[in-house]
Amino acid sequence: MSLRIYDTAAAEVRTFVPLQPGKVGLYYCGATVQGDPHVGHIRSGIAFDQLTRWLRYSGYDVTVVRNVTDIDDKILAKSAASYEPFDPADPDAPVIPNEPWWALAYRYEQVFQRAYDLLGVQRPTYEPRATGHITEMHQLIQLLIDRGHAYPAPDGSGDVYFDVRSWDKYGSLTRQNIEDMQAAPDVEPEFAGRKKDPRDFALWKGYKAGEPETAAWPSPWGAGRPGWHVECSAMVTRYLGTEFDIHGGGLDLRFPHHENEVAQSQAAGHGFANFWMHNGMVTFEGEKMSKSVGNIVTPAEMLQVAKPLVVRYYLGQAHYRSALDYNPGSLAEAAAAVERIEGFMQRALKFVSGGQDLAAGKVPGAFRDAMDDDLNVPQALAAVHEAVRRGNTALSAQDKDAAAEALGEVWAMTDVLFINPLDEQWGTGGASEAEYRALDTLVRAQLEERRAAREARDWARADAIRDTLAEAGILVEDTADGAAWSLGAGKL
Repeated sequence: MSLRIYDTAAAEVRTFVPLQPGKVGLYYCGATVQGDPHVGHIRSGIAFDQLTRWLRYSGYDVTVVRNVTDIDDKILAKSAASYEPFDPADPDAPVIPNEPWWALAYRYEQVFQRAYDLLGVQRPTYEPRATGHITEMHQLIQLLIDRGHAYPAPDGSGDVYFDVRSWDKYGSLTRQNIEDMQAAPDVEPEFAGRKKDPRDFALWKGYKAGEPETAAWPSPWGAGRPGWHVECSAMVTRYLGTEFDIHGGGLDLRFPHHENEVAQSQAAGHGFANFWMHNGMVTFEGEKMSKSVGNIVTPAEMLQVAKPLVVRYYLGQAHYRSALDYNPGSLAEAAAAVERIEGFMQRALKFVSGGQDLAAGKVPGAFRDAMDDDLNVPQALAAVHEAVRRGNTALSAQDKDAAAEALGEVWAMTDVLFINPLDEQWGTGGASEAEYRALDTLVRAQLEERRAAREARDWARADAIRDTLAEAGILVEDTADGAAWSLGAGKL
């Protein structure tokens, strides 16, 4: 079976054939860095990380681009709020007083990157920031104006809009009739006369009084900043060309963001994405997560109660197109699944090789078929657990050859999904090797002090050391060879 992918634009599963043999260009929407990441951001990152890893395992040379939207209305609004009187006793007060918009954006960008790193999402080949590609946006906007698909606002405000009625395919991605669409929410009511049609969306936003001058760039239409949608079109074209293989993102981005992206890009004469992939949302006990309801769960909260590997397993276990429902028992169930895999691998490794590292085998046919079937991770995980079951049976029967075969398959499959419990990523919790060595030195000093306290029968001191380490996300296990430690739950 060759790889087949559900194409949102075609509303059907299609056989994947890259535009260039052996090479794949993948773009998926990254964060608007105006706050901490939520689980939807990270689920999307894991879904496209799974896709990337499978494509590479299948022999493709994959170029991955994930953007950073570092200029946006919400970023400016949060920065402006930070200039209000700052009261550290007020939990709703801004974290950083008098914080420039660009500093706020960069601070949250680092929080996102830490979350991606902790959960094993590979860094993209390119991760462009919107503010670094203003020139490319100007070129695209001018091309749209020249082709009759965009126009500067008649009042000289500096705004430039895409003329949705000039493009007869507008609405094709989401299969909507233009008459049924809502107005684009980017113009104050008193300036509504700037647009030919209320659904026209902003390509360039003219500078307005009160906005920081650092958030305005010169342009042929006046000082201002880019609209959200044009940013992605310009960046993907810069790194993957005017036609590329796959465009991905969360289901909530289909409209208006992706609809507007494909419209402005194709109106400019670009072929744009050959496939559109959208991952489903994360819900809470069957309900949509919402700040107003108070049922939002963040990656940081998950990492306070579960290891990074467990969180990755949970967020990546459902089919990428389906909703992933979270409930208080979700992480415990994922932890149990990870423990079954790890327990088998540890026992099999010791039995087969005396504890020496083994090379991964090949993934079995059931796993390959599942991954080629529109990235069917639930079925792929079923193949993992079937191999674990078969391997445990071989261990019980002292059948070294069968145990070795099962171990090689489990190793290969968990490597592809990046949930191999024996991978050093999960032993270090995403830290670099130097960071891990430094932490190991500090923790071992604490464990030596705890050992001395236990020998002196100072149980209170020994327990206090263990509790302090646990609060820091460090798990201590007493074994016949002494105390061992590992990174468990922690904070971003």
